[in-house]
Amino acid sequence: MNLGRIISTTTSLFSGITSASVNAIREMSSLYRMHRTGPHIKERSPRKPLDGKPFAKGIILKTLIKKPKKPNSANRKCVLVRLSTGKEMVAYVPGIGHNLQEHNIVLCRVGRLQDVPGVKIKCVRGVYDLPHVKKT
Repeated sequence: MNLGRIISTTTSLFSGITSASVNAIREMSSLYRMHRTGPHIKERSPRKPLDGKPFAKGIILKTLIKKPKKPNSANRKCVLVRLSTGKEMVAYVPGIGHNLQEHNIVLCRVGRLQDVPGVKIKCVRGVYDLPHVKKT
């Protein structure tokens, strides 16, 4: 007697659910939706400091000394440059010693300085107003 009542109540609970509503519930579930659409990958904009060009000519606005990030300690010689593309960027001056001043002209190439944040270009030695490194 009790068994018949339990069966009738369970069938009455599921009697309103059709196969279409089961499919709708399945499609709305998060895991099923993630499985169908795949991982959400955000597109990154390409990092091109000189707009895709290998070199750019620039005029020095100011000479700077930058400090590197945590495990390293030094003084990195840098310059603030207004490039021919119109951007103002910080460029690293490689080698030991330089004689750069305001209004000097330098050629810059793409190449970031790994331990100094914000420095994405380097000056080329031996072109325009930046001479080669002197041998001692």
